[in-house]
Amino acid sequence: QVQLVESGGGLVQAGGSLRLSCAASGRTFSNYDMGWFRQAPGKEREFVAVISWSGGTTYYADSVKGRFTISRDNAKNTVYLQMNSLKPEDTAVYYCAARRSTVLVTTVARYDYWGQGTQVTVSS
Repeated sequence: QVQLVESGGGLVQAGGSLRLSCAASGRTFSNYDMGWFRQAPGKEREFVAVISWSGGTTYYADSVKGRFTISRDNAKNTVYLQMNSLKPEDTAVYYCAARRSTVLVTTVARYDYWGQGTQVTVSS
């Protein structure tokens, strides 16, 4: 089992920045690819970003490319999502997820472990 706990969400004005953190425990963190997803009210959960077990490969949704940066610190068992130039449409609950490392995937169903989520609200 892998336990994931997100933090860092909040209310920010459009154009502002937030950094989300996801602390992992339970299994060897460096064995897992880590993803960030988000879910807005009335919408399905969608892919945001993913990072490989080593941190050497990342991939982003087109909607956040150039504004968000995913990173990880395997010594601290933590993955981050730096969000800059936030827009009202970025408002959602943000979840981190873990998947035993094979190839990077962006599909919700392919991830094995999920955090409880953290709310991000961007005001216009």
